[in-house]
Amino acid sequence: MKQRWCKGFLAAVFLAGAMPAVAQEREPASDRSVVYIHAGRLLAEPGQAPRGPATIVVRGGEIAEVRDGFAPPETGAALVDLSDDFVLPGLIDLHVHLLGPGGDPLADRLTAINRDVQDDLLQGVANARVTLLAGFTTVRDLGGTERSIRALRDASQAGLVEAPTIVNAGHMLSVTGGHGDGRNGLGDLYSDAQGHQEYVCDGVEDCARAVRRQIGLGAQVIKFAATGGVLSNVSGGLSQAMTSTEMAAIIDTAHGLGRRVAAHSHADAGTRAAVEAGVDTIEHGSFLEPETIALMKRRGTWLVPTMLATRAAVAQAEAGALPPAVVPKAREAVAAAADSHARAIDAGVKIAFGTDTGVSSHGRNAEEFVLMVAAGMTPAAAIRAATSDAAEVLGRANSVGRIAPGMTADIIAVDGDPLLDVRELEDVDFVMKAGRVILHED
Repeated sequence: MKQRWCKGFLAAVFLAGAMPAVAQEREPASDRSVVYIHAGRLLAEPGQAPRGPATIVVRGGEIAEVRDGFAPPETGAALVDLSDDFVLPGLIDLHVHLLGPGGDPLADRLTAINRDVQDDLLQGVANARVTLLAGFTTVRDLGGTERSIRALRDASQAGLVEAPTIVNAGHMLSVTGGHGDGRNGLGDLYSDAQGHQEYVCDGVEDCARAVRRQIGLGAQVIKFAATGGVLSNVSGGLSQAMTSTEMAAIIDTAHGLGRRVAAHSHADAGTRAAVEAGVDTIEHGSFLEPETIALMKRRGTWLVPTMLATRAAVAQAEAGALPPAVVPKAREAVAAAADSHARAIDAGVKIAFGTDTGVSSHGRNAEEFVLMVAAGMTPAAAIRAATSDAAEVLGRANSVGRIAPGMTADIIAVDGDPLLDVRELEDVDFVMKAGRVILHED
């Protein structure tokens, strides 16, 4: 099938670099044209039954109307014919890492010594575009150089690059030697070169300071490492790393400044401490005891399972692409995670979609859906987790995640019915972001 691009990425990059500053001024990201979309089947409200033939009217980048049947376009309006397709809201991935070479840890390690933030940012532009073309119109980036991810976020918002809407965390907060301390595993020369890291904190006051600093650098959400991590080049395992009082200081400070908080967490003790401290989302949750599952349900804490990541890490470990300290942790996590996630789903813990893409390859985010269904979710529930439920996690339920009047016109389409076979979402044929057609395959 041929691909029709609304905006040529390479042309945009060329013009941005070649034109004088005054000529780079452009229309806001929301296109002011009117677009009528004829949808063969429409899942406007995830969790509800899809509608039959319908017309979506888009004005100024927002959804103005949703009508039954195929309404003829008004004079001057563009028509997008998706009458043979299944149409649904743009997907949301709550756990990505856009910057740098994603999905290839060996290349990452081999090039790290001569790669800098500029290289990682440009790679991030490409990663973001592939993610958007896969149907993910909004992402939450949970760890990347503060200035770079903020620049990519703002460039996306301004329409300067083809990328999802980005909700950014900046650097993940970590205790000294914890998952996220950039000095882990380095020789003395390179460890000393890392110097002071503002996102590494120890003790209550220091952790509160680190939160404020990340917000000052532009973080829209805060992430911290409650436990060790699979990909840390240290052998400390996956157990609790932060103290309960340090977690509480991070969460209370962030909430006081209007930011939601995500906790990277594998070991049950760390997860339980984060939930008790009031964290908004648990990322990974590989080892969940029944008491913690019950606590998460009672507190309404969201679990973002990132099932794709642990499997990708094991494959990379077995291929020799990861350092020795990582291998046993990867195997341990993947062995426990499937059972933990299935029990959490069965118990009614709130589940939201996230992949940890960057560990896995960018653009393959939708492969998470099959794993969610295998763990006990229905296709409808898995889709809701990546649309309206994910929007609720972000605090953006009134702008993304549904197709309804007043919502941002983030819309995708696939050939088949994903409610019958969720794998349909791995091959998206149409992507609209904020009213602009990014991809339309015939």
